[in-house]
Amino acid sequence: MRYGILGTTQANRTDGTPVALGGPRLRALLAALALRPGRALSPDVLIADIWGLDPPADAAGALQALVGRLRRALGHAAVVSADGGYRLCAEPDAVDLHRFERLAAEGGRALGAADPAAAAALLDDALALWRGPVLADLPDAGVEAARAESRRLDAQRTRLAADLALGRADRALPTLLALCQDHPLDEPLQALRLRALRAAGRTAEALAAYEDIRTGLADRLGADPGPELRALHAELLRPPPQTPPAQPPAPQPQPAPGPAAGRGCGAGG
Repeated sequence: MRYGILGTTQANRTDGTPVALGGPRLRALLAALALRPGRALSPDVLIADIWGLDPPADAAGALQALVGRLRRALGHAAVVSADGGYRLCAEPDAVDLHRFERLAAEGGRALGAADPAAAAALLDDALALWRGPVLADLPDAGVEAARAESRRLDAQRTRLAADLALGRADRALPTLLALCQDHPLDEPLQALRLRALRAAGRTAEALAAYEDIRTGLADRLGADPGPELRALHAELLRPPPQTPPAQPPAPQPQPAPGPAAGRGCGAGG
């Protein structure tokens, strides 16, 4: 069985057939269990995950009924009673969020090992798992959702860095510009944008972008750009190295003329 919580909660059998999960409470129960696969969760934790601050009067009975419905949908072996609570019997890699985290970590290591092509492939697989807001069916997933979204942004940055390492600045720029608009105070992301503009031969745009970043940081945070952005700005201001003019090729010595060919003898008269 495969489980999806990077968007609306899903369950799919090994052959890809989707499992009908029914209403939002059942999806919330599965999302809460799939967030921590293989761990026994107490009824109190599950009740808080499913109903938030508004549990029903008989929350324990309602939870027990939901567990029974989930077992009928997934198979009784999928959700077991353990340590006074309930556990989803699944490996972390069977849940898309945890598979995303594994692939993203492997992609980061590949880039660190100077293999940007492998990094790009791993990170593409990781990011393709996202179908919508993480833990969309939990009423109060703020902390966990924010943590997952932060890891997603880290993976997007690493993926774009792989493009730059592969010489694909022009390809990376549209995504970079859109992400920078959404995250104007993210300095590592803004640094990638400046590097991509420079690599694409758009130094004037990179300088203008730096001024926008500097102004934005000053207005919103009362702070100057950090060391990485300042160092990039200094590099952008530095004139490009001058290429020495090509020297004309040295004249080749001409071969000395050979002896004149002898004239043929005329026929005797």
